[in-house]
Amino acid sequence: MREFARLFTELDETTKTGEKVEAMARYFAAADPADAAWAVHFLSGNRPKRLIAVRRLAAWAMEASGVPPWLFEESYHAVGDLAEAISLLLPPSEPAPSLPLHRWVQERLLALAGEDEETQRREILRSWRELDGNERFVWNKLITGGFRVGVSQSLVVRALSRASGVDEATVAHRLMGAWEPRPEVFQRLVSPDSRDADVSRPYPFFLAYALDEGPETLGEPAEWQAEWKWDGIRAQLIRRAGQTFLWSRGEELVTERFPELAQAAALLPDGTVIDGEVMPWMDGRPLPFAQLQRRIGRKKLGPKILAEVPVVLVAYDLLEMGGEDVRPLPLAERRARLEALLAATPAPGRFIASPIAQAQEWEHVRQAHGRAREMGAEGLMLKRLDAPYGVGRRRGAWWKWKVAPYTADAVLVYAQAGHGRRASLYTDYTFAVWAGGELVPFAKAYSGLTDAEIRKVDAWIRRNTLEKFGPVRSVKPELVFELAFEGIQPSPRHRSGIAVRFPRILRWRTDKPAAEADSIDTLRALLGG
Repeated sequence: MREFARLFTELDETTKTGEKVEAMARYFAAADPADAAWAVHFLSGNRPKRLIAVRRLAAWAMEASGVPPWLFEESYHAVGDLAEAISLLLPPSEPAPSLPLHRWVQERLLALAGEDEETQRREILRSWRELDGNERFVWNKLITGGFRVGVSQSLVVRALSRASGVDEATVAHRLMGAWEPRPEVFQRLVSPDSRDADVSRPYPFFLAYALDEGPETLGEPAEWQAEWKWDGIRAQLIRRAGQTFLWSRGEELVTERFPELAQAAALLPDGTVIDGEVMPWMDGRPLPFAQLQRRIGRKKLGPKILAEVPVVLVAYDLLEMGGEDVRPLPLAERRARLEALLAATPAPGRFIASPIAQAQEWEHVRQAHGRAREMGAEGLMLKRLDAPYGVGRRRGAWWKWKVAPYTADAVLVYAQAGHGRRASLYTDYTFAVWAGGELVPFAKAYSGLTDAEIRKVDAWIRRNTLEKFGPVRSVKPELVFELAFEGIQPSPRHRSGIAVRFPRILRWRTDKPAAEADSIDTLRALLGG
């Protein structure tokens, strides 16, 4: 635990990617495989389920520290993070032998499941007595289910590759799919023997960078493939050993959620892996993403929802054919093989080769980009025809050119403290627009402001709070911000009657009073856009 807490501190104290990778590489090179397996698990974004109610942890922390409830609450709101507040309030620890990370997780954390309240209390108080400083903080993050640190899985992959000498693509492939944090799993993860293909395991997804300039900067248009960028669930469909697996980009096995795709996949040749987008699709056109969410939120899929929201796999790429990894082949060849494969598969309408936006000149590409919303797409993807299928986000081969987002001017009405480095600042905002002379909330946004703007808004919120509802503050309806969002749909579940997709802040409208913010009618007018 001590070494893992030290690693956490190193990662938290730097924003430099190279320093983060180097710190993790040193840890993985020296750590026991049993500890390293859990470290990879947590650093990759996996968090233990919260086993103890927050109110109990707060009560036990007050008991251990002797702090009265009013002071504990004030301390919590000042810090903005329960785990950190508890670690700061607890009295000095009592010296105890340092247990390795895997024993803390297995014997102290996971063992709490199913125990009665008194046993949990005794074990938590014991843990707080034995840990000190950052160890307590990390432990509190684990027991509250709030562990996170500023690294992505791609950085973890780079660190593991540096520590082991195994190339990044192999490490990334091994991390995909379901795996357990056990020592033998970690040893396989860093093993130089790469003959370990798992029947269900997907490949790492290739990701695109946003195109900041015009497409003319990419060179000759004949060297590029332009296709529509869809808004669905990025997934890999795998057919191996007579079995079908559908993995989302979030590494979630979603085969059972889309039975029609699983049924159609049985018609694919063994040893086939297709990269694509699961899309709600009817009458040759995509349905809004909100329709797909209707299916995602259901545990059981009855005939009615299957008929109302049918899905297809819009196939982007062919990654494996006949059991052979074809990712190194040029896109043009992979695309030709994909089209031939789908044409020979007797599953009409269930698998669709991603439509190409035919364009011989960049002006044609621009015209296609202008038709994106008409097609129900988010924009265009531009892919080099001679490029292999890469790993993760790489510049040069794939670019995404999204259409301009929808925008609206809205009023800040609620605020809540952020997380991590922003736990002591109000950074999570709720925005409203006018409806019949009152402000109706319609969106939440957490990003888009500079650090300096965040500090200014935070100070304003503290001076202009009207009411407190736990961690949430209502504020005077005075500040106006321009929000951007990718989509808008009717929503009977929201008071405003609409739901927006991916809202974020574009700018602080210091030039506009709240009375001039947009109305709900303005947003409704976008529904047909």
